[in-house]
Amino acid sequence: MPQNNTLNSELCAEEWPWSEAAKNPAPGLGSLQWSPGPFGRAISVGSRLDVEALHGDQAKLVPKAETKLYHRRWIMLFLFSAVSASNAFMWLQYGIISNIFMRFYNIDSLAIDWLAMIYLLTYIPLIMPVLWLLDNRGIRDVVLVGSAFNCIGAWIKIGSANPNMFSVTFFGQFMCSVATVFVLGIPSYLASVWFGEEEVSTACSIGVLGNQLGIAIGFLVPPILVPNVDDMDELAHHISIMFYITAGVATFLFILVVFVFQEHPKLPPTQAQARARVISPEQYSYTASILRLLRNKPFILLIITYGLNVGCFYAVGTLLNRMIIMHYPGEEVNAGRIGLTIVIAGMVGSLICGIWLDKTKTYKQTTLAVYFMSLVGMIVYAATLSLGHLWVVFITAGSLGFFMTGYLPLGFEYAVELTYPESEGTSSGLLNCSAQVFGIIFTICQGKIIDHFGTLAGNIFLCVFLLIGTIMTGLIRSDLRRQNANLLAKAEAERQMSGQDYGATALISQPQTPLNSDQ
Repeated sequence: MPQNNTLNSELCAEEWPWSEAAKNPAPGLGSLQWSPGPFGRAISVGSRLDVEALHGDQAKLVPKAETKLYHRRWIMLFLFSAVSASNAFMWLQYGIISNIFMRFYNIDSLAIDWLAMIYLLTYIPLIMPVLWLLDNRGIRDVVLVGSAFNCIGAWIKIGSANPNMFSVTFFGQFMCSVATVFVLGIPSYLASVWFGEEEVSTACSIGVLGNQLGIAIGFLVPPILVPNVDDMDELAHHISIMFYITAGVATFLFILVVFVFQEHPKLPPTQAQARARVISPEQYSYTASILRLLRNKPFILLIITYGLNVGCFYAVGTLLNRMIIMHYPGEEVNAGRIGLTIVIAGMVGSLICGIWLDKTKTYKQTTLAVYFMSLVGMIVYAATLSLGHLWVVFITAGSLGFFMTGYLPLGFEYAVELTYPESEGTSSGLLNCSAQVFGIIFTICQGKIIDHFGTLAGNIFLCVFLLIGTIMTGLIRSDLRRQNANLLAKAEAERQMSGQDYGATALISQPQTPLNSDQ
């Protein structure tokens, strides 16, 4: 389906409470639209010039906003990515060696699964307060609090390297899960605040890539640091070493965030971001923003489809060790390497998808294609898992990861396009909330199916929902609002340079005679 790139003036005219200095943004003096009513009431939206009402019948032109890209934007991005990676590592440090921790703490598989699912469960009730904090306090405070929770949780875990301390390790994991709420939805927001329109999708992909890097390390490192030894004291020593390393890294990153991470650049990177800055806090309603998003039908479809896809990824990541060990006993290290393969391939997919979006802006087509290939990858992985050849599983798992993980930044960026000028953090937060809900459901259900019917039935269960998600993705109407806003600004700049708007200057300076109310 072709994308809707029509330059319409409905983008913000009635949906967004603009500030006094930008209530009547104009796409160009040569294309002013007048309506029966007060002066300038129906001027089209999207200009690099703003019209400000003065004393009823006077107006002045506000020069176009100055934009600039700062080199330190890359420091902000990579520092955030490191914090996200540290937090993501601790999500899987138990599950990838679940058989070892089950024996160490003398617990069942469901208890181990909950050490991963607590990340998903915590997100659901906390995401709304965190989104409110993001809108009212800004990105620096949110990342700072998230980094602090991540650091606290890592140090709590150090005291749990004892077979009788499962409750302590669970509490530490809970603290880390709180940190996830503060960092998981930040990539699209950070990209919009700091990066230009030609690199925003790539920047979002790198932000998501940081989380995937942490997952990759979480698949690879724990089986190496914590070997499956029989002596419990030696095992406790290996576990404590892993906990000390994660705590040290989390502390270092927290200190960097305190002294390095900044709220936003002095000048906005794009015209779309410049317009977003003129909205005063008094005119912004967090509740109204949420309600507008929930009335946005394409975005609601995206929330569901994103949740289905990422929920499947969470289930596969959480249960990977159990699935591999069931068919290849004693291969804990290779289970971690297969997980690493999934995520590394996904990191490549994320980066390629981000660059592709920046070059083509084909959000609908790219999202649908990647979603369909995720379904194909899941079918192939399910069919080859039990063949008895680990090298085959490496290949099929890598193919699955390339598309399933590569979908993550696509969902974020597509949501921003569908919901502009709403906060990027809000749209990303709602997407992630859906993913956590489906992740919990899929992990519990697939785990039970695997226990009773085997891995093939469990993976077919996920394939069914990926098929549903693919069909629903095809039904999303592509209304690229952010892209339209930037195109309008570019069109206006070209009109100004060609001198076509000079004739309207006299028109806008003339007093306007109020029309009768019956006209």
